[in-house]
Amino acid sequence: MSEFKTGLNFALKLDRSDKLSHFRNQFHIPKHKDGTECIYLCGNSLGLQPKITPAYINQELKDWAELGVEGHVHGKNPWLSYHELLADNMATIVGAKPIEVVVMNTLTTNLHLMMVSFYKPTTKRYKILIEGDAFPSDKYAVESQLRHHGYDDKEGLILWNSREGEELLRYEDLESILKKKGDEIAMIMIGGVNYYTGQFLDLKRITELGHKYGCIVGFDCAHGAGNVNLDLHQSGADFAIWCSYKYLNSGPGSLSGVFVHEKHAYNKNLNRFTGWWSHNKETRFKMRDEFDMLPGAEGWQLSNPPILSMAAIKASLDVFADAGMDNLVSKSKQLTAYFEFLLNELHNDNIKIITPSNENERGCQLSIQVKNANKSLHHKLTEAGVISDWREPDVIRCAPVPLYNSFEDIYNMVERLKLILDEK
Repeated sequence: MSEFKTGLNFALKLDRSDKLSHFRNQFHIPKHKDGTECIYLCGNSLGLQPKITPAYINQELKDWAELGVEGHVHGKNPWLSYHELLADNMATIVGAKPIEVVVMNTLTTNLHLMMVSFYKPTTKRYKILIEGDAFPSDKYAVESQLRHHGYDDKEGLILWNSREGEELLRYEDLESILKKKGDEIAMIMIGGVNYYTGQFLDLKRITELGHKYGCIVGFDCAHGAGNVNLDLHQSGADFAIWCSYKYLNSGPGSLSGVFVHEKHAYNKNLNRFTGWWSHNKETRFKMRDEFDMLPGAEGWQLSNPPILSMAAIKASLDVFADAGMDNLVSKSKQLTAYFEFLLNELHNDNIKIITPSNENERGCQLSIQVKNANKSLHHKLTEAGVISDWREPDVIRCAPVPLYNSFEDIYNMVERLKLILDEK
């Protein structure tokens, strides 16, 4: 981009004008072996810990120690309704209404719960469409659902593949699949941001196309939540799921978010697995009442909330609320564009960015393909103090996260990459 320049001084100038730069100080940055801060570009795998997180967790430990079971109703943040404290901020991040969002379970568990309700195969319409290079857990999950319902998991799975010699998906290919096989497809389940290429797909376009052919449409937004403006409500998608430990910085293996569109909120005829926490709050503790489903996404809960994990999520969501999702997306676009600019300025024919160059078709991740490279390149970057992610066969995934990455981080990363490639 023409407004960018090379050189460290320009990176420092961008940092000085960055109104979100102070948020970096609110996170623990891992240290390199020489004692300096690492260049952490792996928020697409595990987000960094907000410094306020221990205080949030300690509050619940304190209430547990001092109140015991009474913490459910008399704690500072009563545990019975703790998940409700997350709904508004989480809904804002993913572009939903609070009634459409709940935090519960883990990612693939929630995908299965959504498929219990929304995958309704018939003799003629039973196939599931996913992207060809879906994250493995998504593929495993939908294959197991096909088997569970008595179908062959290869014959019943339809793949939306990129074309030969290309990495990115084309919508016209999805349209072609649906024209040919739309009446056989019960459900479309796509990764909203592809984990490998970083391509941010048009959720609304895919949803409208799927609904045109009578398909249920859902999205795995693990790489989108906290990264891009998902606008889930406006997309019209039937459901979506995401994790909270990547861009949402809630800790390894933490809980998942679920979106169920408002149009399904009061549909008691949807098949679902149920539990105590999906029952009417007003009569839940009468214990012997017949099941009375909660409306909205809450109606898919099974068990009472795991408070310590939710406390970590609450801490991160409060940071997001302070920064503002629109502000973060705006900075993310500038940060990633600057990254792209510096990589292109290397004029190295062995480097190819496979992530879309259009800022509206990607989040903060850039997937850098390096010709003839192997994992030793990743190891050398790590030794140089750059924490990134290697994906076979030859791709380094780097995610400059606007909450805690600086323009100086990006400048230094590219300089270290250049030195390593020059050595080769």
